[in-house]
Amino acid sequence: MQAEKHLKWAAEQNDDRIAFRLDGELSRDTLLPLWNEFQKREQRSSFLSERQIADKNISWDLSQVSRIDSAGFALLCDLLHYCQAKKNADKTLLLENVPPQLLTLADLVGLADWIKPYLK
Repeated sequence: MQAEKHLKWAAEQNDDRIAFRLDGELSRDTLLPLWNEFQKREQRSSFLSERQIADKNISWDLSQVSRIDSAGFALLCDLLHYCQAKKNADKTLLLENVPPQLLTLADLVGLADWIKPYLK
């Protein structure tokens, strides 16, 4: 019997920081709910709205990501690109506790240099 695949996410905010946490498998089988939330980013209620992230230092904690495939990597790249474009220039954007699979995928698709500035 195969274990059920899941992906959960949470955002924790304080005055100048927002920490996003992903938990589970970031793959084509699990990313649709997160993708749908990302599509709602123009809505004020979305945890990814410009209003929520513009004046915050942003971190993405990947310590609980058990697996990432190319679809999950593509979505994470979209999320990083969006956050980078919407945050104020004096704020930081970091990936924390990056799984080795992510680095391998970045290398395979030629994005290792692009992702390097985000690594903590």
